[in-house]
Parts: sequence; C-alpha cells; structure tokens
Amino acid sequence: MKAFVVTAPMTSVVMDVVDPIPDAGQVVVKVARAGVCGTDFEFFDGTMAYFQTGEAEYPLRLGHEWCGTVIGAGDDDSKKWVGRRVTGDTMLGCGTCYRCTSGRHYLCADRYEIGIRNGFHGALAEEVLVPTSALLELPDSIDDALGALIEPAGNSYRAAKAAGAGPGKCILIYGTGTIGLLAAQFSLAMGAEVHMVGTDPKTIALAKTLGVHHAGTTFQEVENGFDAVIDATDHHDIPATALEVVEYGGTIVFIGLSRKPSLIDTRRMALKDVKAVGLLSASLGLPGAIKAFATGEIDPRPLIGATVGLAEVGKVLAGIRPEHAGAGPKIHVNPGVLHA
Repeated sequence: MKAFVVTAPMTSVVMDVVDPIPDAGQVVVKVARAGVCGTDFEFFDGTMAYFQTGEAEYPLRLGHEWCGTVIGAGDDDSKKWVGRRVTGDTMLGCGTCYRCTSGRHYLCADRYEIGIRNGFHGALAEEVLVPTSALLELPDSIDDALGALIEPAGNSYRAAKAAGAGPGKCILIYGTGTIGLLAAQFSLAMGAEVHMVGTDPKTIALAKTLGVHHAGTTFQEVENGFDAVIDATDHHDIPATALEVVEYGGTIVFIGLSRKPSLIDTRRMALKDVKAVGLLSASLGLPGAIKAFATGEIDPRPLIGATVGLAEVGKVLAGIRPEHAGAGPKIHVNPGVLHA
C-alpha cells in the first residue's frame, strides 16, 4: 500500500510500504479520509517536543484524524468490526496501569498515539492498523468528511464543557483555527454567548457566519465580563492575556500548545479566584462529538477548506495552501488517490 512518510525535517515521500497485518484485538481500516493537524506541522518541521524526549523519531507516518471502513481482523472477536465504518481514539494506553484502569488511558505513561507517539503508524496511508478498543462506529448520518473531523471535535467538545458553556454564559475563545471554531460551535449549541479573537481575516469572517456574536483581531468588552476564556492558540503570550481578561471567579481552558513556555502569574490567578483547566486529547469527548454530528446539532463542514490527495500532503505541511481551498482552516486528505 502507499503511505505518506516524513523522512527528515521538511522532507517527505509517498512510498509503498508493507500492508498492515492485525494481531489479536486489532483490525485493519481502509482509510477514507484523514485530516492534517497542527501537530503534523510540528512533526514535519522537526519542532515537535517528542523528538527531544525520544517519543518520536524519523522516519514517521503521520495521521491521527481519520475515518474509514474495517477490512480485516486479527482474531474471531475482532471480526464483528469488519465492514463497519469507524473512527477511533488516537490514544492507546497499556490497559493495566492505574491511569488506564481509572479511565485515564489517554494519560498512560506507556501509551502509543496513532501517527504521533512511539512509532505507531498513522492514517495518512491507504490503510491503518487500529486496536478494537480504540474504535468507534459511525452512523450513516456521518459521512467521510464529518468522520475525519470527529477527533478534533472531541477536543473542542471537552473545551466547551470545561468552560461551562451554557445559557447565560459568555465565553471568549482565542484562536480561529479548527479547534477554536469547533469549540465555538459547541459552545453556541450549548447556549452560550461566544466571542472570538484571531489573526486570520478569512477565519475571523468564517467565525461570524457560524453565529459567533463577535469575532475580530481584538475582543469587545462585555457587560458582565467573560465567564470563561479558551486558549486554542499556539502563542505563548495568550495564557497570561486570558488570565487578565477572564472574569473574577471564571475559568480558563488551556487546549492550545505554544512552542515555548507560556508564563502566567499564579498570584493573579489566586487573587481573581480563577480556575485553570488543561486538556490533553479528544478521548473523553469523542462520543459527544459523534452525537452532535449525527443529530446535526452542529455542522462543521464549513471548516474544511480543501481535500487533497496523498502526494499533495508535503506541500500542505510546507505551508503551501491548495489554490482551490476555501476559508476553512482544515485540510483533508483522501489517501486513496495521489492527486485529488
């Protein structure tokens, strides 16, 4: 089969690799669609922290936002998945440690991450190997485009819930990328008033079409302050800014990761009685995302800017946006073709 392989910083190739062979408790998924994520950019340019910690090395095969159909199984128990359309959890815990057995497998010290950590191959390929424990079945109302958005949506669902989104709440979101826009959609669906700050005029305009109450390069003051602030950026200054603008007694949700340390004054946090929540992974938010997509509670399709073929991924990761791309920040890949 063909797969997209990053061989060194800023260097990649589409090559023939060995077809995956499932062991017991594993299946092979024919990938229908995969998303390109900000994490993939960091792996491509070599700045991802996992290279320094030894949790990743070249060559590597990216892709952790995906959906597809199960075409092979490693044992009789796994055969029940064959023919089903699925997506899956990126985080693969050991299953036996305290974190795994207490429902926090996504924090397991020995975890694999599909397309990210400890050499587990990703879904920017025609096929991907997945443990059955990580699978989630997709209903017919969720097509391939939506299916490949479940993983980022799970992160954003968790962010909106952590922010306490609901009627009477006012939430400020920094970042108009995929995670920020999805967090805005979930927050709006939960009944909150939503404001956004971004840097890209196209995604700021897109945010307004999604029903956001205000979006711009700066925020507007609101009468009773912001009950919560979500940082969905990769900028190291935003956490401190969020602490200043959140209302006393409010909540800050940290889901973005900057490329250098983000510093805040914890004295200010204590004096404002602010709660800070850090979020890693979509794991606990995947069922909520699937339900919201299946019922039409939110429609994330405007966030997809373009769908490209496997041979075009290198250009995307090098920062070359497809000429035909729309305003949406998310680029999808159809691994079944070289050129879309």
